[in-house]
Amino acid sequence: MKCIKTQDAVGQILCHDITQIIKGVTKDALFLKGHVITESDIPILLSLGKDHLHIWEESENLLHENDAAEILRKLCQNENMHPVGPKEGKIDLIADMDGLFLADIERMRMVNNLGEIMIATRASGFAVKKGDKLCGTRVVPLAIEKERMERACQVAGNEPLLKLLPIKPKKYGLVTTGNEVFHGRIKDTFTPVIQEKLDEYGCTMVAHEILDDDNEKITSSIKSMLAMGAEIALCTGGMSVDSDDRTPTAIKNAAVTVVSYGAPVLPGAMFMLAYTSDGKPVCGLPGCVMYAKRTIFDLVLPRLLADAPVTTEWLGGLGNGGLCLGCPICHFPNCSFGKGV
Repeated sequence: MKCIKTQDAVGQILCHDITQIIKGVTKDALFLKGHVITESDIPILLSLGKDHLHIWEESENLLHENDAAEILRKLCQNENMHPVGPKEGKIDLIADMDGLFLADIERMRMVNNLGEIMIATRASGFAVKKGDKLCGTRVVPLAIEKERMERACQVAGNEPLLKLLPIKPKKYGLVTTGNEVFHGRIKDTFTPVIQEKLDEYGCTMVAHEILDDDNEKITSSIKSMLAMGAEIALCTGGMSVDSDDRTPTAIKNAAVTVVSYGAPVLPGAMFMLAYTSDGKPVCGLPGCVMYAKRTIFDLVLPRLLADAPVTTEWLGGLGNGGLCLGCPICHFPNCSFGKGV
């Protein structure tokens, strides 16, 4: 690649896209890589502020930005996504379906830390729609050393950096607990909230029972619902440390592995998750899920429906970004909630 005066570039091959930006009108590539520059192009290029141009010269030690972006695209792309580009040195990856988007943040950071390399994704761990942009890849210079790109491949390893998992509508059982609801002292306002959230993903409630604060009854109900075909069991109420709240004990007795009782998320600190011997999740939902716009449940639910692991380590990492700001107009997921780094 060499740099020459624009007036001397007639007949030369442009080695990168040149963008025109007109505020409020356009931002697009006016000249594309590979364009053979003509006499009539010169005044247009000068009007774009291009007094000098980079002309491509083959080098056995360098890769053009488009070729480098293609390497990064291969490191990222997985099933259920397709590329668009290159354009202006960048390749995007687009979702082929609705699903849960996941990025291997640590490996991606290692690649980006090599310098002059850029992989930028949307936040990992959130549901996306078909057609959503997932990722953009490019390198900073117009040409980059082949050795650096080889190093990027080594750092990234053999598995793609990105995943798009299908979110599966599931059958669920709901156990509403609390003496106050069971005895009719207050109206059950929790169940409609849960139904609305699960309806968003096409899930079906196959069983619902209202019980008093008796942990043995709650355990029995959970097991019965799972035995009759529920793929997830949800318990509402009785999740605090009050002496009358018995739901955590009931969940523990209904499952074999308790992932966590408590999460560094507000609203949602008293959330509980356990798994049965055959891998079915059992969740204890704190009262905040009933009245707050977004809570820990909104962060966990897409993972449960996509059969993505919900681990103690992942829950612990939610602390950074785990504080919902309770905005008057909720823009979730287009906000900081749940987006710790």
